[in-house]
Amino acid sequence: MRKKIVFYMHAGSGNHGCEAIVNTLCHMLRTEVVVVTNSKKEDEKYSVNGLCELIQERKFSEHRLAHVLYYIYRKITKDKESFILYRYHEVFGKKRSPLAISIGGDNYCYDMMLNDLFLSNAAFNRAGTATMLVGCSIEPELLKRREISEDIAQYKLIIARESITYKALINHYKDMDNAPDIRCYPDPAFTLKEKRLPLPEGFVENKTIGINISPLVMDCEKKDGIILSSYKRLIEHVIRTTDLQIALIPHVVWDRNNDRIPIEELYREFKDTGRVIKIEDGTCEELKGFIARCRMFIGARTHATIAAYSSCVPTLVVGYSVKAKGIAKDLFGTYDNYVIPVQQLESEDALIDAFQWMADYEEDIRKHLKEIIPGIVQEALRTGDEIEKIWNSVRV
Repeated sequence: MRKKIVFYMHAGSGNHGCEAIVNTLCHMLRTEVVVVTNSKKEDEKYSVNGLCELIQERKFSEHRLAHVLYYIYRKITKDKESFILYRYHEVFGKKRSPLAISIGGDNYCYDMMLNDLFLSNAAFNRAGTATMLVGCSIEPELLKRREISEDIAQYKLIIARESITYKALINHYKDMDNAPDIRCYPDPAFTLKEKRLPLPEGFVENKTIGINISPLVMDCEKKDGIILSSYKRLIEHVIRTTDLQIALIPHVVWDRNNDRIPIEELYREFKDTGRVIKIEDGTCEELKGFIARCRMFIGARTHATIAAYSSCVPTLVVGYSVKAKGIAKDLFGTYDNYVIPVQQLESEDALIDAFQWMADYEEDIRKHLKEIIPGIVQEALRTGDEIEKIWNSVRV
């Protein structure tokens, strides 16, 4: 059987950032890819369908007897990795690939993801499969945790997507024997192609402000309700002080974490003005096609803002972690004014002030993006070259 590179820790294309990573990496690679996915059904609906082989993870929630049997086996043998061997069964054994790539982005920033990351990395390595961590962002403080530090050291190669993570990794592992190789290239999604669908009524190209809001960012707020009220104040400000339209654009549509829920609340409040529309769900390429035709963009989802940046649209990020700061810093030399941290959002007018700064410097920002984005795209493509190098070294 012809061996393929394995992608794992893929949560499904209902998160269009996850979809964009798989989409762009598949387009970069000459080698065939198999994606072990949390939701094959989602992936078949969106743009990754046909780009790679899709394998559905096995889920204990759907196989209760297997869960009981594996639990007993694990208690007897102390083999913690047995759950991963069950979950990813189709890429172990005779179908084992020489290379498996964790594509989870900022997964290490979420405690609920750590156990799966540790066990997956260990299981692949024990089976003789080399592992890579691609397109990652990691809060520097997390590297002080021994279990995270030791796990990350098992990867053959790590590619950080921004310099804050990269510098933290380099500094942490610089004096360590057998440290992983570490590179820094922009997020693969900077290379995503756009697909332009007809614009809906009310969306005027280059005269529309794109807005994205997410429940995840709302969960990070320090003052209850401040995010949604700040967005409402911003929309009121745009309607009152400009002649621009507003398009509300989702980028994650999972039932458990759905941008369309806060978007619907914003839309209901302002739809009668005739100035606010909502964009329906689509593939990552289709959503980028709408974002690319915006005048400016305010976004909470990382890959919605990457779609804007890479389309040379002046962008304000409502961020909550190192990834937002690191990406902005690499593009502009600073994240000040380009990222408004959710945790520091205490005044309902803070988002208006940040938007107004961007509007004042709109043309300078657009000019700067037009100058640097072609180079950023070329740098992002080097991730594919690095993967192919590792593949060629381990597949023989």
